[in-house]
Amino acid sequence: MLNFAKGMLLAAALGLGAQAVAAPTNAELKIGISQEFETMNPLIMSMSASAYMYRLVGRSLVNLTPDGKWVPQLAKEIPSLEKGTAKIIDDGGKKKIVANWEIIEAAKWGDGKPVICQDFITAHTIATAPTVTVGEKEQWTQVEKIDIDPKNPKKCTFKYDKAIWSFYQLAQFFPIPTHLEMPVFQKHGKAKEGYEKNSNYVRNPTNPGLYNGPYVITDVKLGSHVAFAPNKNFYGKQPNIKKIVVKLIPNTGTMEANLRSGTIDMISVLGLDFDQALAFEKKAKAENLPFDVHFVPSVTYEHIDLNLDNPILKDERVRKALLYSINRDDLVKALFEGRQEVALHNISPKDAWFTKDPKVITVYNYSKRTAGKLLDEAGWKMGADGFRSKDGKRLSLVFQTTAGNKTRELVQVYLQNQWKQNGIEVLVKNEPARVFFSETMTKRKFGGLAMFAWVSSPENSPRSTVSTIAIPSQKNSFSGQNFMGWSNKNVDKDLDALDLEFNAAKRITIVHDILKHYTNDVPVLPLYYRSDISVTPKNLKNYKMSGHQFYETNNVEDWNLN
Repeated sequence: MLNFAKGMLLAAALGLGAQAVAAPTNAELKIGISQEFETMNPLIMSMSASAYMYRLVGRSLVNLTPDGKWVPQLAKEIPSLEKGTAKIIDDGGKKKIVANWEIIEAAKWGDGKPVICQDFITAHTIATAPTVTVGEKEQWTQVEKIDIDPKNPKKCTFKYDKAIWSFYQLAQFFPIPTHLEMPVFQKHGKAKEGYEKNSNYVRNPTNPGLYNGPYVITDVKLGSHVAFAPNKNFYGKQPNIKKIVVKLIPNTGTMEANLRSGTIDMISVLGLDFDQALAFEKKAKAENLPFDVHFVPSVTYEHIDLNLDNPILKDERVRKALLYSINRDDLVKALFEGRQEVALHNISPKDAWFTKDPKVITVYNYSKRTAGKLLDEAGWKMGADGFRSKDGKRLSLVFQTTAGNKTRELVQVYLQNQWKQNGIEVLVKNEPARVFFSETMTKRKFGGLAMFAWVSSPENSPRSTVSTIAIPSQKNSFSGQNFMGWSNKNVDKDLDALDLEFNAAKRITIVHDILKHYTNDVPVLPLYYRSDISVTPKNLKNYKMSGHQFYETNNVEDWNLN
């Protein structure tokens, strides 16, 4: 908070608060973002910043609208069982699905080469390779084979390895330009991470042939900015804005000063911290500033992953004590004025699968007494120094999150104090987002507690974050996002059953059984469901936040500043 205050004093001293900044036009839009991206390669990317920017330059077969409807994007239409464009088959006694996909005729890469079925085959080949690290391998392995119509390279048949109800939800099944990326994979793909390090997305990210969306990347300067220009070969209408620059401002405390000075024109959903947004909203109204502050409830789930390989955290009683020790109701009131909701588990109230029924899930209301009792039972006794110990070892855990994120740092201090009241020592060791996500989390290097957020789409299988096969390791090239290392056989069975259940009501029953185990085992400490926040210039039209993982940049060609 001190740094933020100093930043605002400096802004006032420079006259930035009162300075009249010209409204942005379609000539250029400068967007502030607080998180650096790790790659623009859609097969590899796992950070929110990468996904936010990639939607400016890349498209997939289908998309989920802000209203929660699946619509075709690169595809002409979405195949369905009802229309007969998809069907369930028997393959050696196993039920599978085959679906006919056709890519729209006008779809091209930025260098003019057509987007064809082979580009999806190339993406599938690379993403399923054992040497390539992919965040969610399951979305690729669910497709067993892709066959191309010999008469039309844009018509293909996807054969899925099982009859999965959500077979058409391929919004992250991105194509890769075969003519550019297959030679790289053939040369470097046999070595672990060889493809990732040598991909054109890393070596030559301004090559227009890498992108098929409304924009292409024209300049990349790590730690500074990424610049975008319209893609003349985009299949849709040409975007109105002639240049977009996404500027990295890792310290969220200085974001407002940059907005007021005109260094940036808007702040992305990965920008202001919640307390800053609340304060800025009040100032914008009081000072009649030319900005709109948006708060949109989302499916984003802020939580703390627990590393279950840690001997202390292997004990379920300790994990439950950590959760009972947190007054989350007070946390959201104190830090967010009650405008974000306490999380009960990993599914948000915006999702049809959500439940708060105590007959289904275990609810952990704040109870210092219950927490203390559990720790006593686990053998962690309170010492004269105010901390608990067992066998001469203090109850101490390392707590990590993304450095420079003021909201998370405030939450850390709050939680640290609450745990201290129960004799638990928590040591903060934060890292830049790029390191935290691409190294510490992906390779499970965090020692105890790691705070971050998951963003998904409604009715999305949690397989990539809770299944046993999704635990990252050297054996699977660190693919998967079960960073906790949680393994529950019942959950694994439920995940398989969920994929195969075409009845919506029965799917809810299965999901609720997963939530029963999730809340009982406590591999994660749920904190709160986030609201997405952004700040836009008042003259920006056709801007609509989604509240899920397919960001508003997915409709950037509709934005207009005239």
